[in-house]
Amino acid sequence: LLLRPDRNPAPETALPWRWLRVNDGWSDAAADPAYNRPVTHPHAYSAEHLWRDDGLYDLIIVLGHNDHPPVAGMGSAIFLHCRPELGSATQGCIAIAKSDLWSLIASAQPGDMVTID
Repeated sequence: LLLRPDRNPAPETALPWRWLRVNDGWSDAAADPAYNRPVTHPHAYSAEHLWRDDGLYDLIIVLGHNDHPPVAGMGSAIFLHCRPELGSATQGCIAIAKSDLWSLIASAQPGDMVTID
């Protein structure tokens, strides 16, 4: 669980969490040895910036897709995060209203699974 400290209070959750930092990123370059892992910007390979102005990543639940171990090209930076404006799509993530994310993290436990029907 990652949270922007300037836009969120400390959470009451059983999930492990930390504050986002301005230079946090997530590698999305298949050739990167850190593929589908958190990185720090500047980074030598392509990596998503997690500190965003649009609010989408104010609260991020890392879903654990393709991470044990990561396989290059099988997907990276797959998160459950704040929903964009209605009518907008994510780039492969799951997005819900920020208020619903807060409800979810209040009851979530380490090891819980997300199932998409």
